[in-house]
Order: sequence, then C-alpha cells, then structure tokens
Amino acid sequence: MLAAVARLVQLYEQLTPQHLDSLHLCYAPQAHFKDPFNDVRGVASIRQVFAHMFATLDAPRFAVTEQLVQGQQAFLAWEFHFRLRRWRADQPQCIRGGSLLRFDAQGLVQEHRDYWDTAEELYEKLPVLGVLMRALRRAGAAPQAQA
Repeated sequence: MLAAVARLVQLYEQLTPQHLDSLHLCYAPQAHFKDPFNDVRGVASIRQVFAHMFATLDAPRFAVTEQLVQGQQAFLAWEFHFRLRRWRADQPQCIRGGSLLRFDAQGLVQEHRDYWDTAEELYEKLPVLGVLMRALRRAGAAPQAQA
C-alpha cells in the first residue's frame, strides 16, 4: 500500500493539465471523489474536476505535508497553493486540508474524500461574505480562559 500512496502523492505534487490523463494510473475506473464542491464518480469525472481547477485558478499546486497509512486506507494532510484569477490575483492563497483515501486490492483509489474548512479557508477571505463568516465564527467561539 505504501507504493500506491507514494504514487498518488507524486501525481498530486506534480499535477499539471498534461498529467490529467494519468489519473487512471492511481484511481479505479468507478472511483468516488468528494470535496466541499464536487461529488463525482469515475475517472473521467474526477479528471473534469481537476481540469476545472486548472481552468479557473492560476498556479494551483498541492504539497502533501503528512501521510498516515493503515491497511487499505490512507490519510494525507496537504496544502493547496494557488492564485485567484478574478480577485486578489496578486496574493497567493493557501487552503489546508486532508484526504481520506480507500484503496482496492490493486492499489487503486476507490474512495477519495477531501476535508477542509470552506468558511475559514475560503469564504472568510471574500469581501462581503468574509465579514459575515468571521462574525459567525467569533459568535460561536468559546470564551478564552483567564490566566
């Protein structure tokens, strides 16, 4: 399983539009992929998610920061670096998240679920929505302990 995880990490860290046709080397034909914006099945649909990413963002890249492997599953902690095209194009952005992966007997990903906080990592950075999201977070936060 370590080889399958290493192959997937390498794919993500070197992902370019030209590498999208290599997804079938890491994903089972009917693999399920889910993140906060997408819920798709099949390598062609997963490819479309990443093609859309390259079409709408500048310089997207993944950096895997931690790997946990147990049996036929793995968890990858990652940072996703990119620049927005329409807003704050001069400011680099970073989303921190994780992926829960389940592999089949051939070492191909059959289930890929991304977890990341859309409010903190994305919505709070938007002009109007960000003010509301930060206020909601403050309202729901536990009070700080007195020293």
